[in-house]
Amino acid sequence: MDESKRKIFKNCKIGQHTKVYDFVNLYGCTIGESCVIGTFVEIQKDVVIGSKVKVQSHSFICSGVTIEDNVFIGHAVAFTNDRYPRNGKDWKLEKTLVKKNASIGSNVTILPGITIGENALVGAGAVVTKDVPANTIVAGNPAEVLRRL
Repeated sequence: MDESKRKIFKNCKIGQHTKVYDFVNLYGCTIGESCVIGTFVEIQKDVVIGSKVKVQSHSFICSGVTIEDNVFIGHAVAFTNDRYPRNGKDWKLEKTLVKKNASIGSNVTILPGITIGENALVGAGAVVTKDVPANTIVAGNPAEVLRRL
């Protein structure tokens, strides 16, 4: 397969030693140093990702998301950026922040306008509907605090 068809990078800033696997779409984002971006990941315009972040395959990171350093994003994690999406121009961008050293398990859905605190752990399959405090483990639908770290 032709290399140009396997990856799409448009207007991105990608730090040194960052590995981007095949079949990845990156649009107008910034990715720090020593990151790993897995296959079939899409990262949209204006997303900012710090250094030493790992994004596993099939994840979707939409506009309005900031991910700080040393964060782990599991497989098939989906961020959202509009609380009331409609087919039209009347959408409202709500920003999401994932603070440093947080870990997000596979198949997690994160609603817009959320902050995931430093060192927090989001269990696989969770639906995050409100802020996650620092140094806590959350899980479930909706995600609830299980315990402090």
